Amino acid sequence: MCGIAGFVNLTPGSAPAGTLERMTGVIAHRGPDGAGFYRDSFAELGHRRLAIIDVAGGQQPISNETGHLWIIYNGEIFNHAEVRPDLERAGHVYRTRSDTETVVHAYEEYGPDCLSRFRGMFAFALWDRSTRTLLCARDRLGIKPFYYYWDGELFAFASEIKALLQHPRISPAFEESLLAEYLAFGYSSSDKTLFAGIRKLMPGCRLLLTPSGLSIERYWNLPQQHPVEERDDESWIREFRRRLEETVRLRLMSDVPLGVLLSGGVDSSAIAALMGRMVSKRVQSFSVGYREETFSELTQASKAAAHLGTDHREVIIGMDDFFAALPELVWHEDEPLAWPSSVALYFVSRLASQHVKVALTGEGSDELFAGYRRYRLYALNRRCQDYYRVLPAWIRGRIRQAVAASRLLSPSVRRKLQHTILGLDESLESLYLDNFYSAFSRAEQGRLLAPQEVNGGAYQPFLEHWRAAGASLLGQMLYADQKTYLVELLMKQDQMSMACSIESRVPFLDHLFVEFAAGVPDRMKMRGGQAKYILKRAVEDLLPRDIIYRTKMGFPTPLRQWLRRPEAAGVFAILRSKDGLVAQYLDRGTVERLIASHQSGLQDATDRIWRLLNLQLWGDIFMLQRRDRWREGLFSSVAALPLTERPSGDRIASPVRRT
Repeated sequence: MCGIAGFVNLTPGSAPAGTLERMTGVIAHRGPDGAGFYRDSFAELGHRRLAIIDVAGGQQPISNETGHLWIIYNGEIFNHAEVRPDLERAGHVYRTRSDTETVVHAYEEYGPDCLSRFRGMFAFALWDRSTRTLLCARDRLGIKPFYYYWDGELFAFASEIKALLQHPRISPAFEESLLAEYLAFGYSSSDKTLFAGIRKLMPGCRLLLTPSGLSIERYWNLPQQHPVEERDDESWIREFRRRLEETVRLRLMSDVPLGVLLSGGVDSSAIAALMGRMVSKRVQSFSVGYREETFSELTQASKAAAHLGTDHREVIIGMDDFFAALPELVWHEDEPLAWPSSVALYFVSRLASQHVKVALTGEGSDELFAGYRRYRLYALNRRCQDYYRVLPAWIRGRIRQAVAASRLLSPSVRRKLQHTILGLDESLESLYLDNFYSAFSRAEQGRLLAPQEVNGGAYQPFLEHWRAAGASLLGQMLYADQKTYLVELLMKQDQMSMACSIESRVPFLDHLFVEFAAGVPDRMKMRGGQAKYILKRAVEDLLPRDIIYRTKMGFPTPLRQWLRRPEAAGVFAILRSKDGLVAQYLDRGTVERLIASHQSGLQDATDRIWRLLNLQLWGDIFMLQRRDRWREGLFSSVAALPLTERPSGDRIASPVRRT
């Protein structure tokens, strides 16, 4: 796992001295074990290394035997040892044990189609100096990031956007067309970023730059729901277990220590349980929680660790830790944090990095096997729709008015109901997004933005994937999430773990396992009120029932409670700043009314305040170049907790041992 950066000019020339070093230097956290560079008249390639495989011999850039091909690479090809023998029989000579060298020789042998032979997570740039051709590729699910800039003459690329901004011809500018989508989702579902002119290479795509120009094509796509095979339940469960064991075993490939991020839920606990059966040493596990125990999963994680006999460590964070870290984490993610869970992920990754270099996680299971409550609730909404539409329009109108005016409902419940068929007489697709994804609904976007900035476009990228899925209702929901929501989750996981120089691996997102999941029938994913039915049945011999079947918490954060405390007054002062992006682009009166309503308790605007706060911080750090203003953390402006309430930093629990 590493960081890559570089650029190609279509005409001979070079950037000012030190440009490539600055590009790689700003992402040194991705690869603290070394740096390497390649330069010629047209191309410059830079690499920062986190040594995982072939620690002694895998330095990059790596070339082929003749030296006309050069690669910089981020990721792991888990099946490289299987691919290598065929390449050696074809006459290719290896100088290292590195999986990176396999990519070079596979390209020599098979061309761009070499990607179909790789099983892993990767983002790379491969330069052929003899033809002045650059091949860039990103793995099928988007586990590893790849950003680029192209103006017709200069092509620049990097693992993180901040590296691109080190090139003198690339300046930060706000992509204003994404503002409505940001207010709704907190991220872009297309290839655009919040930086104008900077794009992300989408999952499963490869990019080819030649002297004639640039082209992008998809080499793999998420499979839609297959025709269901005629199998009984037990046959599906056995096949699931076999495949899960295989993908976990593949991800234990490492020349350095590895562990698992353990939440105590069924996903990460199942990964930890299988790891324990496959390694000779005791598995090291790591968890994060909050001082507010209601929002902490540490009790469940400790129970799972005790059952599995892992060496278990925990970190507990408080309100001051959370807000103090926030500006630096916005800088690490390059864009505003979509979810508060990014902060917790950073702290647990920092803890893990003190003991291991690789950590497996349970990410991806929910999007493959229907783990979120929204799938069940939306299906219920759809079933009710046909009956509700029978009512005359005037009755539906009265119901909407009653919901909006009800004093018997809490503000949060009333807002939820207003985004169902009871509150809006619109398409259920839009209601689904308003209710389960959007911080600011379409109506609220309209009050914050000028009409031309809304135009209904916020939901369009998501709905394109939704409508492209020719599957069941559940299949539509899963496919759209895998194309959008999951990609952002993976970016968060990559940036927060790499901020701590640790590699995260996601066994559930092995592409062959994902293809298998597409063929699993709906009844095996969601049965009655039970989500992830097939996973839970498949691991019943590994874990106690109270771990497998406990209610999903979803990585909660006590942000709502923190924003009610007097110490959070500075957060609202930041939002009221007259010289930030919030004041520049959003209706200040609407923002002020939202803050006042939240502070008075009339409504819970936690998600919306989070969205605005991150936009403000991101604008300060990247658009207005005020990173120094936040070097002491957000609590340089937000009053800190009393000393007696402060957590003691990375408080490590006593290791949980087998009895």
